[in-house]
Amino acid sequence: MKRLIICFFMGLASCSGAKDNQSQNTNSEPLPVGGMVAAANPMAVEAGLEMLRQGGSAIDAAVAVQTVLGLVEPQSSGLGGGAFLLYYDEKTGGVVSFDGREAAPAGASAEMFLGDDAKPLGFLEAVNSGRAVGVPGAMDMLALAHGAYGVLPWKDLFAPGIKLAKEGFSVSPRLAALLKAYGHRAQLDRNAAAGAYFFLPDGSTLPEGFVRKNPDYAATLRAISANPRALLEGPIAADIVAAAHLDPRPGALSLDDLKKYHARKTVPVCRPYKNKSICSAPPPSSGGMAMNYIMGILAHKTLSEGGASDPQNWHLFIEAQRLAYADRDRYLADDKFVTVPMKGLLNPAYLKRRAAMIMPDHVIVHGEAGSPEEVFSPEEMQERGEDNTQEVPGTSHMVIVDGAGNAVSMTTTVESAFGSKRFTHGFLLNNQLTDFARYPYDETGKPLANAPAPGKHPRSSMSPTIVLDDNGKFYMGTGSPGGNSIIAYTAKTLVGVLDWGLSPQAAIDLPNVVARGDVTRIEGPRADPAVISALEAMGHQIRKTRSLNSGLHIILRHDDGALEGGADPRREGVARTP
Repeated sequence: MKRLIICFFMGLASCSGAKDNQSQNTNSEPLPVGGMVAAANPMAVEAGLEMLRQGGSAIDAAVAVQTVLGLVEPQSSGLGGGAFLLYYDEKTGGVVSFDGREAAPAGASAEMFLGDDAKPLGFLEAVNSGRAVGVPGAMDMLALAHGAYGVLPWKDLFAPGIKLAKEGFSVSPRLAALLKAYGHRAQLDRNAAAGAYFFLPDGSTLPEGFVRKNPDYAATLRAISANPRALLEGPIAADIVAAAHLDPRPGALSLDDLKKYHARKTVPVCRPYKNKSICSAPPPSSGGMAMNYIMGILAHKTLSEGGASDPQNWHLFIEAQRLAYADRDRYLADDKFVTVPMKGLLNPAYLKRRAAMIMPDHVIVHGEAGSPEEVFSPEEMQERGEDNTQEVPGTSHMVIVDGAGNAVSMTTTVESAFGSKRFTHGFLLNNQLTDFARYPYDETGKPLANAPAPGKHPRSSMSPTIVLDDNGKFYMGTGSPGGNSIIAYTAKTLVGVLDWGLSPQAAIDLPNVVARGDVTRIEGPRADPAVISALEAMGHQIRKTRSLNSGLHIILRHDDGALEGGADPRREGVARTP
């Protein structure tokens, strides 16, 4: 517990056990076989387990999982996307984060998503344009992490993905269903390369069980296995740029933008919660702030032993979310471009003031951003506009623990389903730049923190989370896809496990509840009607939805070292041991 207190007051800089960004992998001894992999597709999980069986580390397994996810779950993540990763080092007890978020090209501008009429482009117009494509960072990030924490040779990590791509994989029910529902509507077939891959000659989409080979993807994996920067330099990079420059609305991405991109090691945002410590990703992700903000507010409230059956517990959770989202929307963005008052937002005194706004018997009608005291002047804070960014559910999440006890929590994405729909060398390019505000000002003309700019990284909701116990040891990894709802989905599991004592699977199975803005969305089929009625009686505006499609994955370590996993039944994930 002493170490957690030191980490809190020193901003966690002294808690990172990672080597510096320039270090090379010097690990050579295989690790004990063991651990667990929880990810969104059984074939990807098996690829990770194969690395663990060979004595690989959690990072080794994460590379294998990602390369297979990009093949079998291309709608969610892949080589052409970005990611955030948290790594726990069992030897040092340190937690470090890696930032592989996509970057805007040098030719980007605040008005890049405005049409000729100076109004924001429509959703599909923006997402499917070349302007939406950012520099892909996921594989460069994994190479950086592998340089510090990998055990197996880099080239060996690609074998499962290469084999599946060459021999073919069976199209899963989820991929087939998404293609059938959205393939034509999302205009995936308007890109010639994507149309040839995802559609049959008669124009129908790939059906469930169809064996799809992808030799171009296999060749790309071989290129990356020989050169980790093969997507950022050389012929594949040139073709990425060419795809981004296709009609409609060609983008400004250049070879120079790709060449200058480098993933980075960062310091995670960790704060104590009761006798645990919660760590998540720093800006440009909002995960670290949001997870600790919500839980920091709840630390000043009393959650009853009634757990999910007590409407008051959900009331407190909803209100904590609403306040967190309000501050997140106003203040969080790429901290290399705007001032992010992180210390002020997570200051215990500020969170106590925000928690005092929550009453037991009525609701906060409109959650407004507060005024955290930090480097901002009151005038500067008031100049921040009310955010209008739209984030579309997509993405994938994995949690991995290796045989030595090291752990990875990683969220990875191409943004919306099938990214920008632009396809080259066997993979889709991201539409991540639509995670910027498409209109750079609010209704009053105030500039938004998350407006586009050259070289800027769009704000993310990805919340890869690692929880440490009172001895500073790994306790739990969690996270989810889901656009801006990721924050609510992941926080739900923290409350479920840490406050209500639920198992990982039971916490995942709880109804999803999202309170960004004035209306609270609740997953109707999983929610107790009596709880919903009670919340409405308090004044909550409830919108029952058929599905809030999270993709949560959790691994929890018990006191005796045994691992317990959970996978979201809303998708196709599994949690398995070697």
